[in-house]
Amino acid sequence: MNRIRIGRRMALAGTGALLGTAMLARPGFAQDAPDKPAELIVRAWGGVWADALDKGVSQPFTAATGIRVRHDLTEDNEIQPKIWQAAAQGRVPPIHVNWDTTVNATKSALRGVTEDLSDLPNLATAFEGARPKGLDGVPIVNTYSYVYVLAYADKAFPDGPPDSWQVMTDPRFKGRIALYDDGIGFHFPAQVAGGGKVEDIPGNMQPAWDFIAKVKENEPLLGEDPDFTTWFQNGEIDLACTIISNAREAKKNGIPVSWTVPKEGAKVDTDGLWVPVGLPENELYWARQYVNFALSRDAQQVWCDGLGLPGMVPGLTPPADLAGDPAYPTTPEDFARLISIPTRVQVENESEWFGRFKDIMQG
Repeated sequence: MNRIRIGRRMALAGTGALLGTAMLARPGFAQDAPDKPAELIVRAWGGVWADALDKGVSQPFTAATGIRVRHDLTEDNEIQPKIWQAAAQGRVPPIHVNWDTTVNATKSALRGVTEDLSDLPNLATAFEGARPKGLDGVPIVNTYSYVYVLAYADKAFPDGPPDSWQVMTDPRFKGRIALYDDGIGFHFPAQVAGGGKVEDIPGNMQPAWDFIAKVKENEPLLGEDPDFTTWFQNGEIDLACTIISNAREAKKNGIPVSWTVPKEGAKVDTDGLWVPVGLPENELYWARQYVNFALSRDAQQVWCDGLGLPGMVPGLTPPADLAGDPAYPTTPEDFARLISIPTRVQVENESEWFGRFKDIMQG
């Protein structure tokens, strides 16, 4: 079981709500709050991702507490083994808070290297989706959902958006399409576009691999989140399977880019925050306060607006450009049009899927 300290719970109950409401600007904290560290290190993704987190969560947290927040832009898959190794060796972890995919975070939770966050005050009023399913306690706090859309350059589709992922195999776009370097977000729609069924995942994904092999013939660019925005801005690509935030950032920067959810559907998933075990007592306390504040309505409104993603607390106002967009799901009907695979299935198979994708692309 993850460590839960009685004293920390009592202190958190007295000050946690303070950091999760409009009272954030008040300078005082309960007398039993532990000493503040000089800084908190929060792992984040670069580009618009870190910018949105900084504006919505990190800067207001610093304004309220005086604790500097530093964003570590090490990729999530690279920081993971460092945290695991620190826990195994009884060392202090390299970061205080990990902003992570729910799938990656679940892998860490199953290894027992995550602190339990079930007593965070703002979790009590968050949507049920903020709590991961199938795990003991709350080792991860899910903070928003997101869709891997089919993003496209408007000039390449003057007659309207493409209606199918099959467009990725069109020879006209050879060398002008982009995917994540491990294929994340693309495996599931590729399964459908290749003639398979979602319910056959993970038992029979040959249709997905066959379809990805066809896409490989179009020599896709492979990269990470900031790359997609840059590629669209530089006019290097016409099509991409990417999280909506990256396409939206390019559009906000004046690039004529749009996105769609094709008829085969698109993957929907969540990201979250978690705190690694092994932190000194006072640093652990303030790391938990950071996560608690990230679940406040004020923080979620700014953070999620910056990303163009639906948050996990009631009362948020969708950005004007995304209200009613199928890639900004807020209702059961919205989610029914998307492809959602249980986190546990992804945890058990993702490494194999990533390896298979890379083998195809390198073959």
